[in-house]
Amino acid sequence: MLNKVLIANRGEIACRIIHTAREMGIQTVAVYSDADRNAQHVKLADEAVHIGAAPSNESYLCIDKIIAAAKRTGAEAVHPGYGFLAENETFAEALEQAGLIFVGPPVAAIQAMGSKSAAKTIMAEADVPLVPGYHGDDQADDLLRAESDKMGYPVLLKAAYGGGGKGMRIVSQAREFDEALASARREAKAAFSNDKMLVEKYITQPRHVEIQVFCDQHGNAIYLAERDCSVQRRHQKVVEEAPAPGLTAETRQAMGEAAVRAAKAINYVGAGTVEFLLDSSGSFYFMEMNTRLQVEHPITEMITGVDLVDWQLRVAAGETLPMEQADVEFGGHAFEARIYAENPDDNFMPSTGILEHLRFPVESTYVRIDSGVIEGDEVSTFYDPMIAKVIVWDEDRASALRRLQLALRDTHIVGVTTNTDYIHRIATHPEFVKGNVSTHFIDDYAKDLVVHHSANDTADALAVIAVHAALQHQATVTSENPWDSLSGWQMNAPTHHPVNLLVSEELQNFSVTHTAQGYFVTELDRTVQLMDNHDVSVNGLRFAARFVACSKGYTLFTAKGRFDAAPYDALAELAHEEEAGTMTAPMNGTIVAVNVAAGDNVEEGQALVIMEAMKMEYTIRAPFNGVVEQVFFHAGELVSDGAELVSLAEAD
Repeated sequence: MLNKVLIANRGEIACRIIHTAREMGIQTVAVYSDADRNAQHVKLADEAVHIGAAPSNESYLCIDKIIAAAKRTGAEAVHPGYGFLAENETFAEALEQAGLIFVGPPVAAIQAMGSKSAAKTIMAEADVPLVPGYHGDDQADDLLRAESDKMGYPVLLKAAYGGGGKGMRIVSQAREFDEALASARREAKAAFSNDKMLVEKYITQPRHVEIQVFCDQHGNAIYLAERDCSVQRRHQKVVEEAPAPGLTAETRQAMGEAAVRAAKAINYVGAGTVEFLLDSSGSFYFMEMNTRLQVEHPITEMITGVDLVDWQLRVAAGETLPMEQADVEFGGHAFEARIYAENPDDNFMPSTGILEHLRFPVESTYVRIDSGVIEGDEVSTFYDPMIAKVIVWDEDRASALRRLQLALRDTHIVGVTTNTDYIHRIATHPEFVKGNVSTHFIDDYAKDLVVHHSANDTADALAVIAVHAALQHQATVTSENPWDSLSGWQMNAPTHHPVNLLVSEELQNFSVTHTAQGYFVTELDRTVQLMDNHDVSVNGLRFAARFVACSKGYTLFTAKGRFDAAPYDALAELAHEEEAGTMTAPMNGTIVAVNVAAGDNVEEGQALVIMEAMKMEYTIRAPFNGVVEQVFFHAGELVSDGAELVSLAEAD
């Protein structure tokens, strides 16, 4: 067995590996960048080594620094986690040459699956079903366009050396091809330093079903059931479940056996995932093999009782698999929801900031939380914005889904905007409840997934927020000068407090009066009583409600969802109005392309600037027809959140 393992990663997955290693009596070494000096994985590990500046290409992607850290601390092996260098053949080879054990597959296996086009050839020889497509070396734009025309639209452009949805575009019509190809190439080049593309026929209404495989160094290979990862946005998985709903035992076996054939074809070792597209007829097609541990591995662990990281470390040490295929059993149903710092109401724009309030549901046999942050930590622009994974299990799908819905309601995060409520809307959607999922689920039901609080629920929540806001203001008044108080005192009349709130960027004015029955909010016709244990009563209806005040305003969490408001600042609002006509950076990032110059006439919706942040591209478009007055940045420059990129004057 291994004695000490260095984890060449950060965040949630680093913490996850440390947890299992500690249970196995294996010492751990963390590595960290400037941005992660106080990160949780650094605090949890037995040792930690600083490896560079915040950008990943100066730290977590520096092979020589990671090897030096392993040598310095006496680590025998390196676990790559997922992302960063997890599927980098150069990294695996460098570790081997340095005499270190790579907790992953052989270099040749990574090479075989690192190129999606080469992988297709290997899979065809292994009798694994394939989707029609072009996977050749000739990368001329005209040829790729011709192959797409031949296949018929829609087609899928995919980075040959990619993963995680980067460098991937769906092209619905021929006239969209050139722009989509250029964008996919740019993103692939930035993410993987290689812009080679492949083209596949895009299958409508497919499901994404993947098989967890595991192989040892002695030729043994098994599969551990399947996961359905169909619910995706921009090819990034959002909610996963295991097993796949409605999958027959015959299809499961056929997929599993095909996955094992795929693994054996490349002499695989360790944990791997073979991903398939499953169509409505039950036919399945190989997409790719991920030669690493998957983000969604916990749901396989929940239904099988297997610790996949434990197996990884044992196999890396030369042990045989603890099970044969006949021993593999699974029971119950599990879901995983990825909680991201992003704003679903603003095109899922990543959100950065301090986690001022962070509460997860209580962990148990049924609920598991995998996270790499605690309250007070920062979500920065440098890395993936995932905050946590909420994982649930129960004996059947319906019961597990109810647990997921409750767990999401008990996940309270303030300081950054998250997708928690958005995922809850997915989890409660009638078609999802029925198990009717496909990779188009989010697009098909986009209108159903927007915020839709009822007027009554909103009024109840605003009444509670208004009362808390009034009480908070009164608690902060220390001056004896009556003019410093917001109290609307009148002779022989109850004291009332004016409260001005911004709700969805609209000003709403309330008057809160303290009465014998509680606090009466005149404009909402509601009497609020604040009870113990975060309970409130509104017009006699009692329910749980957690109120949180942070630097950005007020948040109320209830069983109906999250409700936000902010104190109205007249001066700040005036300054905001004066900025109309400027295009600002939505977050910290890098300018990828500037498409306009001073004096250019532009139309509403025209792409002005393209920037990259958190491994994704974002396009800043003209909000109206106008003339470019000034461009403030060039391609390649770093910009801060809120920085003015372009100023635009309305056309005459």
